[in-house]
Amino acid sequence: MEELKLCESDYRFMNIIWENEPLSSGQLVTLCAQELDWKKSTTYTILKKLCERGFARNEGSTVTALVPRDKVRAYESERFVERTFGGSLPVFLASFLGGKTISDQEAAELKRLIDQHKEG
Repeated sequence: MEELKLCESDYRFMNIIWENEPLSSGQLVTLCAQELDWKKSTTYTILKKLCERGFARNEGSTVTALVPRDKVRAYESERFVERTFGGSLPVFLASFLGGKTISDQEAAELKRLIDQHKEG
């Protein structure tokens, strides 16, 4: 899987882009000041870095994401399960549920997802 790793602050920054794109670089500065308490220079520095890494584009002062949020989430989830649970999805789910109960609707949705991704 390609390298889609983002540190926490970069992920929060990309969330602003994903939730508001397309947006002007000026709007991005305003949103980052409000939501992340960043200065204009910080916003432009991080934007430049993420554009260089291929996560975002700033063309004609319009900022858009080049990598979809679901792709980054899938990458991070896979890395987490691999690192923390030896790649075992059943061990992850057992740990995640850890004595909690889930609704019939949640159980049905999980079954649907499992059936959708089953081999064969």
